[in-house]
Amino acid sequence: MNSALKELLDLLDLEQIELDIFRGRSPEERIQRVFGGQVAAQALVAAGRTVPSDRMVHSLHAYFIRPGDPAVPIVYNVERVRDGRSFATRRITAIQHGKAIFSMSASFHVQEPGVSHQAARMPEVPDPETLPTFQRRMLDVVGEDPGWRELLSRPRPVDARYVNALTWEAAHDPALVSAENNVWFRYDADLPDDPLLHVVLAAYASDFTLVDTVLLAHGLAWGSSAVSGASLDHAMWFHRPFRADEWLLYAQESPWSGAARGLARGQMFTAAGDLAVSVVQECLVRVSPALHSDVTKS
Repeated sequence: MNSALKELLDLLDLEQIELDIFRGRSPEERIQRVFGGQVAAQALVAAGRTVPSDRMVHSLHAYFIRPGDPAVPIVYNVERVRDGRSFATRRITAIQHGKAIFSMSASFHVQEPGVSHQAARMPEVPDPETLPTFQRRMLDVVGEDPGWRELLSRPRPVDARYVNALTWEAAHDPALVSAENNVWFRYDADLPDDPLLHVVLAAYASDFTLVDTVLLAHGLAWGSSAVSGASLDHAMWFHRPFRADEWLLYAQESPWSGAARGLARGQMFTAAGDLAVSVVQECLVRVSPALHSDVTKS
């Protein structure tokens, strides 16, 4: 297990400071704002610690309200909305500087038998082991830039293998522009047999590439002063047990963008082709007026 994954697991081990009140922190490395997947994952951990172990999360709906400050802890307040015979509902609010930065509703369900079908089919894509790592792809993009090369040398908690173009590649080659984005990912270590942990880690990873999918549809890329974006809301449905330390294909598409917003949808499939998770996110995407004019004409 590399140091980045150890740090992530430590970040997810929240401190309980009172009944249904938890405290989390951000990585030591200071960035502009807290990563949305981190807040969603920590909120889900907080909710899960207030629910009986026989009930697993089956859905969550969340709003990113304010940018998170990575320099101060995040307090998670959990409200026990309902505990029924089969379902438990929780409302979680993340607070910094006395204000809500994030809110989530999560529903937990006991395992029950029922009818079953799967209409969704996993896209036909290369095996992950045949694809280069994200770091290898990015090294080809950034060339000899020392800042980027130093950043890419650091370990990452998630091993991601992109089937489609990276946004930076599509920004330089219009032929690579696409509204579809397929990414294999896994946590490259043997993780504990805790179903909630695997769900939480999928929630963390789910926020990495959805905004990218909207950018990819327009040949836009991060790092340009003309482009800014953020997650606005996020919804997930967990259909079946899975392991985050085994390969999952995150098949994403962006069916729409406009009015400085974009919609992205994702489906996570196991390597066997079983649909495990469905995701929908709306994001904020702003471009400068000059660049916006060029993009809409293309």
